[in-house]
Amino acid sequence: MLTLPTILILMAGPIGAYLLGSIPFGLLIGFMRGVDLRTRGSGNIGASNLGRVLGRRYFWFAFILDALKGFLPVLACDLVAHRLHLTIWAVVLTALAAVLGHIFPVYLKFRGGKGVATTFGAMLGIWPAFTMATLAALGVFVLVLLVYRYISLASILAAAALPPFVALAGRFAQVKLLGMEPQRWRHLLPLVGLAAMASLLIIMRHRSNIKRLLTGAEAKVGERTSEPAAPQSQPKG
Repeated sequence: MLTLPTILILMAGPIGAYLLGSIPFGLLIGFMRGVDLRTRGSGNIGASNLGRVLGRRYFWFAFILDALKGFLPVLACDLVAHRLHLTIWAVVLTALAAVLGHIFPVYLKFRGGKGVATTFGAMLGIWPAFTMATLAALGVFVLVLLVYRYISLASILAAAALPPFVALAGRFAQVKLLGMEPQRWRHLLPLVGLAAMASLLIIMRHRSNIKRLLTGAEAKVGERTSEPAAPQSQPKG
């Protein structure tokens, strides 16, 4: 039976993760450098466009901050869930809330980024299945980026690889995860479902990138731009 403190913890995790995830670090860093990312480059407010407009070091600065706003609340919830023997859904909902916060931030009228860095951080915080799977997906990202030099393509393929990696990592993990037996497929459904939802959100947020990739108009890594963004109804990052 759920006690009031437990209920409050279950509510605080997702709410806190959403509010933290909503902080648009890429946009804020741009403001500090006198640039509004919504009017430069692709119009995206995230790390990729920041890197194109201001340089590679700013990309990594924003990427790390966006990853941390996913990692920290999920890790905290994961530790509390272990200690209080809470259901895995507490962690799953917290991770999803962090990603949704980045994609639909309350501070920017729900017009946010694409969620790659925040998803990466949030997934790392769920041990062990997601941590191992996320590192494997990171390997896909790095390999595709080195070969093709498109951050968007690397992000899309890494996102698509995440759900099967989660299933495999959970299947073969030889430790218990929040009281579940990872080797039983039915116990992995919440984790695989979270991975599939995050993957779908990331791919959907890259629709404009997919169009540019198909037409050969997508910018590669190292190509900087200061051109005004094309008019669009919903800035993304």
